[in-house]
Amino acid sequence: MDVLSNSGRTATLWMLIAFVATFAITRGVTLMIRAGKGPFRDNVRGGVHVHHLVYGIFAMMLAALAEFAVRPAGPWYEVLAGLFGIGCALTLDEYALWLHLGDVYWSREGRKSVDLVVHAAAIGAVLLVAANPFAGQAGDERGVYAATIAVNLAFALLCALKGKAFTALCGILVPVLALIGAIRLAKPDSPWSRWFYRAEGRKATRARQRQIKQSAGRLARWRDSLAGLKPGAAETEGTRPSGRKRG
Repeated sequence: MDVLSNSGRTATLWMLIAFVATFAITRGVTLMIRAGKGPFRDNVRGGVHVHHLVYGIFAMMLAALAEFAVRPAGPWYEVLAGLFGIGCALTLDEYALWLHLGDVYWSREGRKSVDLVVHAAAIGAVLLVAANPFAGQAGDERGVYAATIAVNLAFALLCALKGKAFTALCGILVPVLALIGAIRLAKPDSPWSRWFYRAEGRKATRARQRQIKQSAGRLARWRDSLAGLKPGAAETEGTRPSGRKRG
């Protein structure tokens, strides 16, 4: 396939596969530990619970060190990409812990880890299929493309101001996403909403209603389930369920 015609994209593919697979396995294991099922137990060494982000950080460090020091070619390049993807998944799966500096893995705040992993995987997929807009273009054509990209970046910035960071990032590579995100309503807590929406105005009300609807939607319920939250759970930071936490 053309999309995999160079080693960089092949490495990106293996990194993405390793990232998604590692996250899926890690979440499955942690959910089993929490439920007390299967052979898995918390990873405790000398009375200290070793979080799996520790292994993730070391995996990323090892992959980066080998890449910079050895610069391998051939299949070893893809192996390092896979190792980096594994490290990223293990680390980002506990993103909420190092963001809040607390054990919020199974709390409402812990869903931030799931959200970030889903976003990272989507961005990786976009990077995999994205093309260089200047490839094979003459000088005059490059100017037209540069102007087009500048306009798209403006739309992406507008997305970010409307509180749609994920759409903004993806929209940099897929122009239509930035345009759609720029046209749609801003999120209630975004800078755009604070600057241009009246507190009790029509747009602000619609934005709040949309956010409530999305928070109760199928996608939100799926993310809650993946994060180990029960429907309607009101767990907060620092609240721990009885029994084992995770692996």
